[in-house]
Amino acid sequence: MGQFIDLQAADGQSIPAYLARPAGKVRGALVVVQEIFGVNRHIREVADGYAAAGYLAIAPATFHRVQPDVELGYTEADMKQGMGLKAAVEALPAPGVLQDLQAAVDYVARESGGKVGMVGYCWGGLLTWRAASQLKGLSAAVPYYGGGMTQPAELAPTLRVPVMAHLSDRDSYVPLDGVEALKKAHPEVQVFLYPAHHGFNCDHRAAHDADAARQARERTLAFLGEHLG
Repeated sequence: MGQFIDLQAADGQSIPAYLARPAGKVRGALVVVQEIFGVNRHIREVADGYAAAGYLAIAPATFHRVQPDVELGYTEADMKQGMGLKAAVEALPAPGVLQDLQAAVDYVARESGGKVGMVGYCWGGLLTWRAASQLKGLSAAVPYYGGGMTQPAELAPTLRVPVMAHLSDRDSYVPLDGVEALKKAHPEVQVFLYPAHHGFNCDHRAAHDADAARQARERTLAFLGEHLG
């Protein structure tokens, strides 16, 4: 359904991104932010799924600044490699990869002529959480189990857009005390807690939970429908 295009960030860096267009009328646009495994088959399928729901969906390659063409699976070795790449991106000087996400927001805003939302998974959930307080042109943000997003420094900024967060009750990356801290710091955020493990949305990994994934997607689509029109 989709194809790769090139975005240009504010600093002139070219960033590949997977773009999936809806077959019919465009309801709005959505930036899909990858896990630590690259814009792999799963993330492309997620973007295709949102395109099928009527959204112009784009998934920028957020590892590109440190390593191009990353497409990992979900083995222990893949996990180790992905964590290393994430650390390298996180160590980039500010604004780092956020300018690539801004380029994606700007592109689909122009292409769709509508409002733009963002949804991110795993590390992409953390980036989506940051985007909700730092980027321009967003109308909604939906982080899924963003590792580290409940740390005090991440909870401090003021959110610019409505946020719905999908978290799980057995996630070492987003522990339950962190979930409570999020609720206390940001009572305006819709927080849903699922009886599942980190990564429950991904049907390419053992942590997949079909019921939790279905329910979270239904809630996400309703939320996007409300805020993107």
